[in-house]
Amino acid sequence: MPEQTINVLLVEDDEVDVMNVRRAFKKANIKNPIFTASNGYEALEILRDTSDTKMPTERRLVLLDLNMPKMGGIEFLQELRSDQQLRATPVVVMTTSNQDKDRLEAYNLNIAGYLLKPVTFASFTELMATLNSYWMLCEMP
Repeated sequence: MPEQTINVLLVEDDEVDVMNVRRAFKKANIKNPIFTASNGYEALEILRDTSDTKMPTERRLVLLDLNMPKMGGIEFLQELRSDQQLRATPVVVMTTSNQDKDRLEAYNLNIAGYLLKPVTFASFTELMATLNSYWMLCEMP
């Protein structure tokens, strides 16, 4: 695995949004692998290596939707931050929620960023490319 590879866990219940992220990665020539979970429970299983999905344990980034069934994004963040092994995992929220309450709760749980999902695919691709450029510059565990 190349030094600059970032293992992205996309926690998203909307299949269209999952497809858009994959398409945006391809269009922006982002080679980082994408692992997916449709809710917070699945994401925690993947991160804890208790699921069938085998995600590398190093250089991880979580792209998190807030509004999901079973375990939503805020609940996931609370659980993640209380887990000694996973608490340092960087998380970027990518959601349609523009509510100050959600933004404040997420930042209080030490997220790395809060992004509103763009409406157009071109904007979505630009957002993914910018996010990728930023994370390539960051030192990750």
